[in-house]
Amino acid sequence: MTSTGFTNQPGFAGLLTRDTLALVLAGGRGTRLGALTHHRVKPAVPFGGKYRLIDFPLSNCINSGIRRVGVLTQYKAQSLITHLHGAWNFLPREFNEFVDVLPAQQRTGPGWYEGTADAVFQNLDFIEAHAPQFVLILGGDHVYKMDYGAMLGFHVDRQADVTVACIEVPLAEARAFGVMHTDGAGRVIDFREKPEVPPPIPARPDRALASMGVYVFNTDFLLRILARDRDRPDSTHDFGHDVLPDALLADDVVYAFPFRDLAGNALGYWRDVGTLDSYWKANLELTQVTPALNVYDRHWPIWTYQVQAPPAKFILNERGRRGMAVDSMIAGGCVISGGLVERSLLFPFSRVEEGAEIDECVILPEVRIGPHCRIRRAVIESGCEIPSGTIIGHDEADDRSRFEVSECGITLVTPEMLGQESSIGGFHGR
Repeated sequence: MTSTGFTNQPGFAGLLTRDTLALVLAGGRGTRLGALTHHRVKPAVPFGGKYRLIDFPLSNCINSGIRRVGVLTQYKAQSLITHLHGAWNFLPREFNEFVDVLPAQQRTGPGWYEGTADAVFQNLDFIEAHAPQFVLILGGDHVYKMDYGAMLGFHVDRQADVTVACIEVPLAEARAFGVMHTDGAGRVIDFREKPEVPPPIPARPDRALASMGVYVFNTDFLLRILARDRDRPDSTHDFGHDVLPDALLADDVVYAFPFRDLAGNALGYWRDVGTLDSYWKANLELTQVTPALNVYDRHWPIWTYQVQAPPAKFILNERGRRGMAVDSMIAGGCVISGGLVERSLLFPFSRVEEGAEIDECVILPEVRIGPHCRIRRAVIESGCEIPSGTIIGHDEADDRSRFEVSECGITLVTPEMLGQESSIGGFHGR
């Protein structure tokens, strides 16, 4: 299909974003993150020293000019809802701008959401009330920066019914994603959700073209295809498993949008932090000298709730009891009191006591590391009080007897594992 060239007109992308409604799917359990999602839904999991995972797609919406957003919630949503009310209530309703929470309400029957497509189907009244020309469907738990306006322009230029954002991934990792094939013009000709044997990119036998879970639909097409999917008794009502393959069978126009960085040049940064290993790794990447994800970019800020906290503090300056941090990110309210922090990330109001050594750790809010602890390659849940002299990450067998340990040897510690009560902390809820 030939390009119309409309997207080259000045202001065209802005017109498209203003006529777009975004729906963020934020109801998933996130069970692969283990105990990190015992008290909260996955999009509410803290990330990057001060953010929640959902802040990334929501910031992309705001920065792209999409100011009408619905967040679909279901599982253990209180922490997420509290965060959304505190961080995302600044848009002026008078200008028809909003981030609305859409909890599961059994609008179409007695059941809860059965899949991603069913979650959207159960909120068709919300879509119809705002009458957008386009609906942007997003996951609430991926870390990336993306200009959705460019994707909308691509979608209109190719006169597509639905456009799927895609990224190249190593073939060995592709089983975790929806994998697609395209023709020479970028039109999708095959889509398989989490295949056991992922098909490679024809010219790149070691890579696969994976769906990012970001979709642009023409609204009238979305309404039709969801109604069609609803009437199929064998459907799991999921976009990847059912809706996209059905669209290809019906010869609907489906295009793949190749994700690039904000400058439009290199492959874009995108992380699915669905496992403890990937979560730990993506956090620690931020401590690198030049991280792939630039959270210091003032032209594309990541918006969030700004916790009221004093500056981080480093105290004691004697041999063996010097408070210091190297190659690390330390949030406000933290106190490093005679301890050493290396290649780690600390969230607000955490404290490292005298003689403690922390290496390659993600320390969530309001954690106290007692004196002379030695902790490496670990994720410490909010509210933990690590007793003096505790050693974690140096003996995997011992760690497995007390805590959760991932495939790659990352140790997860929660208050319950330490015999402590889990409480809602001051980091704007857990």
